[in-house]
This record gives sequence, C-alpha cells and structure tokens, in this order.
Amino acid sequence: MLAISTINVTGNDALEFLQGQLTNDLKRLDSEAEILAAWCTPKGRVIWFGAVTKTEAGYALSAPSDMAESIVKRLTMFRFRSKVDFEVVTDGQTVDPASLVESGVPYIGAEQAEEFTPHMLNLDLLDAVSFDKGCYTGQEIVARTHYKGATKRRTLRFASDSPVKVGDKVMAGERGVGEVLNVAGNELLAVVPVDKADEDLTVGGVALERREIDYL
Repeated sequence: MLAISTINVTGNDALEFLQGQLTNDLKRLDSEAEILAAWCTPKGRVIWFGAVTKTEAGYALSAPSDMAESIVKRLTMFRFRSKVDFEVVTDGQTVDPASLVESGVPYIGAEQAEEFTPHMLNLDLLDAVSFDKGCYTGQEIVARTHYKGATKRRTLRFASDSPVKVGDKVMAGERGVGEVLNVAGNELLAVVPVDKADEDLTVGGVALERREIDYL
C-alpha cells in the first residue's frame, strides 16, 4: 500500500494562489465533490498529481506522504505576498497500487516527479487539465502540446512475465523507447511512444503484453 497525506491550503488567497499553480479549474469544486489536478514546473513537467477537494477553510490536496513536506516547501516559494497557509496532515490513509495500475491512473512519487508532462501521463484524458481557465505554471507548454496534437508518448498498461522495477527502460529490440512508471505485481504502467505500443516490447529481457485501459 502507498501512504497518502493531505495538504491543507487555507487563507484568503487560497483559491487565487492554487488557480495560478494547478492544471485544473478549482471553480469546478463549487458543484463537484472532487477533481484531479497536477502541479507542473515552468517547463511543463509534473511535480505532483492528485485529488483536490474543497474544505470549510480552503482546499485539501492528496499527496504521497514521502513528498508532502517537500511539496509544501516548494509551494511556499511561490507564495510571495499571497495570504495562504499550508498544513500537512498524515493520518494513515493509503492507496492500493494494484487498483491504480488496473485503472490506468498514474502514481507520481519522488521517483517520477518532474519527469513527464501531463499528456505523457494521460492527465488530459483523466479530466485533470483545464484548457480554458487561464494561466498556471507550465500552462504554455501544456496548451501547446494539446492544441498542436503533439502527444507522442502516453502512459499505457502492460503485463510482464516476471516483475520489473519502476524506472526500468522499456526496450523495442535494442533501443530504449520508454520507462516503467508504476508497478503492481506483474502489472505495470509505462510511458512509451504511441507508435511503439503494439511492438514487441521488453524490460530487462522480460516480455511485455499490452493490456487495456478503460478510458483509452
């Protein structure tokens, strides 16, 4: 099981601050209980991805427990004069990596942070990106990828003959073409070129077999 913490974001400027950082439109929470969103670097690489809910005092972001404090420290650097405060709450919440892999939902921990764009992680397909809410960190690159249809890599689901490790290279013949993102037993998610998805892919000599993801 993967340990999950909650980052509470409060203060008079909480909405404005998060709108300028996260990929999704928090105004959706006026009518929806929960949305998915990501926080990117200026170069459009995903630092954090998780659920966002509205609370009485502000907003709550779910985050891997081993990253929560570092995420808050980094968010604080962007606070400037905004009236916003952060608090990390760890209360034993967990998520099952088998269920995430099966549903095609990526888990972005320390090993995966700042490696992939939202499109590579299928976040646009998971309704975690708004393309009409205005500017946020990394928005220019994310929008350009979307409107140019330049998504050459996607997160796909595979089964392997034996377990592989996160970060292992996905090979097409002798050439490295992708990377293992998440693993649950002999099932995995990997970021690979779309045009290589149905080729004979291997990881460390272990054969991969393509599996379906419901939303693809």
